[in-house]
Amino acid sequence: MFLTFFIVTFILIMQFLWLYIDELVGKGLGLGVILEFLMWGTSTIFPISLPLATLLASIMTLGTFGENNELLAMKAAGISLRRILTPLVLIAVVISIAAFFAANNLVPLAYKKIYALRADIGQTREEIKLPTGIFYNGIDNYTLKIDERNKKTGMLYGIMIYDHSALKGNVCITLADSGSIKLTADKKNVVFRLFHGYRYQEGERKNILDTSFVMQRTKFDEQDAIISLNDYGFKRSDDDRFGNEIMAQNLVSLGQRRDSLAIILSEIHHLFYTRFIALDIFSHGRQFDTLYTRNRHSLFPLDSIPPYRDIEEEMQSLSRSTEKLDAAISRLDNFSFEYNREIFPLRKTSLEWFRKFTLSFACLIFFFIGAPLGAIIRKGGLGMPVIISCFFFVIYWVIDISGKKLATDGVLSPAMGAIISSAVLLPIGIFLTRKATTDSSLFNTDAYIQVIKKFFNSIFSKNTVQQ
Repeated sequence: MFLTFFIVTFILIMQFLWLYIDELVGKGLGLGVILEFLMWGTSTIFPISLPLATLLASIMTLGTFGENNELLAMKAAGISLRRILTPLVLIAVVISIAAFFAANNLVPLAYKKIYALRADIGQTREEIKLPTGIFYNGIDNYTLKIDERNKKTGMLYGIMIYDHSALKGNVCITLADSGSIKLTADKKNVVFRLFHGYRYQEGERKNILDTSFVMQRTKFDEQDAIISLNDYGFKRSDDDRFGNEIMAQNLVSLGQRRDSLAIILSEIHHLFYTRFIALDIFSHGRQFDTLYTRNRHSLFPLDSIPPYRDIEEEMQSLSRSTEKLDAAISRLDNFSFEYNREIFPLRKTSLEWFRKFTLSFACLIFFFIGAPLGAIIRKGGLGMPVIISCFFFVIYWVIDISGKKLATDGVLSPAMGAIISSAVLLPIGIFLTRKATTDSSLFNTDAYIQVIKKFFNSIFSKNTVQQ
């Protein structure tokens, strides 16, 4: 179990790293921050890795028993497969309970940490990389340009620094023949050591009408230019600000959120109904109340309605009715759009509440699929078990994603969308367990060949008798 879990987790964490590699590269992050990001990312993929590891481990264990004739020896000693599977079933139950606590406690905490780290990393500026021959404005209030760079020594040549920190335009510029650049240890400042250059700075005018400009030129042989940096170093923020995210909540928080959203949605539904009835579209305010419209003749005495005097009056009446009907349809469409927008968070919250249980249930189902399969196919190792595990897991994952999408869109209920993948695989697990306990030759090709031979022999015998 531990071996397969680490293998599956390593494969999935590589996919996770590939997904977020663009957010990590070029930010100058320390190794500790990257390892922490990967650690919490590993925790978020437990809902995927635990069921797959349980399936693969159960197939490999029972398959190795069968391949080494250990199952045969135990059965010859009078031990049934049901008794052999009993301790493994207890282990699978323990794994399922641990999976529930991981989904309810560890995974929400991991998502909250991941959200905070992604936000902090996103606010971290990329490392300063000065290109040659073009102007670089990656530092706030400064524009830099260098002509050449010596890759061996790191020396820069033809340095030009425009200082816009005074917010008065190009009033300060520094030119140097050569120099070097380095960041301070805390990444709060960048230091330029300049050699053999000039600094030009315009003086301030006395008033707005003053057209005289004073230019100050300073020659230097060596000078340090220190530029302050903002948001270049990685800064941690409070991760509790992401506590309201759906994936960062446990079972209790999701239940409270679901109840609150249900109350708000009920109030919105009543508000929509009241606003719709109050519109000047229908002649009677109780036309939608079935208690009053059940006996339509008492509310609308059709016999007492006088006939139209001419065709023009009838056309006008029909035209007004059509306009009111179009207005009612348009308002209903608007209400439907607003209602679906408000019900979407409730569906998603309810779906995640039910999915807290599906992880542990999936681990148990995958055990009852993998253990019988291993006893039937009698193949251990990482060959055939891996192929069969991937086949069943792909089926489970596709159905699970489809159920989640359909439940979010309102096609299925949140409960059905969460358990549909387990409900599809549950009969397969029951079928395989039954076949394994009865020593069925489900994957014995000789048995299928004998059935096919008997079928063709019966056909040929009938043809011979008829002839």
